[in-house]
Amino acid sequence: MTPAARVVLGVVLVAASGPVGFLAYRVLLAGHGSVTPTTSSASRDIAPAPVRHPVPERLPELALPDGKGASHSLSEWRGRPVLVNFWATWCEPCRREIPLLKALRHQHADMRLEVVGVAVDFRAAVLPYVRQMDIDYPILIGEEDGLKALDAFGMDAAFPFSVFAASDGRIVALKVGELHPDDGDLILSRVADVDAGRLSLTEARRQITSGLRTLAVERAKRSDGSAAASPRKS
Repeated sequence: MTPAARVVLGVVLVAASGPVGFLAYRVLLAGHGSVTPTTSSASRDIAPAPVRHPVPERLPELALPDGKGASHSLSEWRGRPVLVNFWATWCEPCRREIPLLKALRHQHADMRLEVVGVAVDFRAAVLPYVRQMDIDYPILIGEEDGLKALDAFGMDAAFPFSVFAASDGRIVALKVGELHPDDGDLILSRVADVDAGRLSLTEARRQITSGLRTLAVERAKRSDGSAAASPRKS
């Protein structure tokens, strides 16, 4: 079966790379059992993927410490669109996303976009990695509280995933799996439309769901074409 034929929108992509880091973190995940995926229409619109319980309509009142130990709530960024990215240092797709997240923050400065990284990981691993990657957006560190953060969004430990919210805190989209540049541009354009009153939240979610499906299929087809064009080694 070709990659294009295997594209299924809504499958949670759990990053299993970085086995040492993942196995170390399992101690914090102990007891974080799965729950039957919700069938609520709101959750299907926001996140077309298995979730533990309904995704909230708005960013939850979630507070976590930054690298210096100061607590920050997601409500601090109310009044501007926010991209909340859940990641871990041991997750390879998460690491690949970081340059894109930095670029999106600067490319969409006109809409005052803020990117907030939530590292569900150990502080001792996060701080040097943030310095190494020169991450210039706010980073909050979960450790044990990271499980509460996941639960607040109705999610299991599926990394990476990104939550896009309008300026009033309403969640427009939740993208599970690695974010690609065209995904980010599509979702953020609809977030801007919601903020400007050009689109309803329901219509924005519908367009995002349809658009992400199309983009995923197109990427898979390009991947098929590249593989077919590559000369085989004898």
